[in-house]
Amino acid sequence: MPLVRIDVNAGRSQEVLQSLSQGIHDAIVAEYGIPERDYFHIVSEHPGGQIFAQDAGLGFERTGDVVMIQIFTQGGRSLEAKQSLFAAIAARLGERGVGGENVFIGYVENTPGDWSFGFGRSQYVTGELAIPTK
Repeated sequence: MPLVRIDVNAGRSQEVLQSLSQGIHDAIVAEYGIPERDYFHIVSEHPGGQIFAQDAGLGFERTGDVVMIQIFTQGGRSLEAKQSLFAAIAARLGERGVGGENVFIGYVENTPGDWSFGFGRSQYVTGELAIPTK
């Protein structure tokens, strides 16, 4: 059950934003085997000058088309699974016209007790939801 935040510079159409979100979701579903309806994304557009994304010394240039992605999910997946997910997201976004240099992903892990899906309860702790298997 990942929660995904997607930050982009303003200027893309609603259809393009939806397509980017869907591509990321499709990659997560394919790589992690989560249910299709585990779809929790927040897409935020920012005016020019509010996203700073340099290359961290890797020797490439990003453009204004950068897509900054934060994935919050339960811990326990292998480094190989994460690497596969990153590649799948880059491929899906590439199909949508986003160059690999413009795909930035931050991955944050937590525990089942760190989630509430509503009503002020931690449904994984109360047993209302089964803890997903890895």
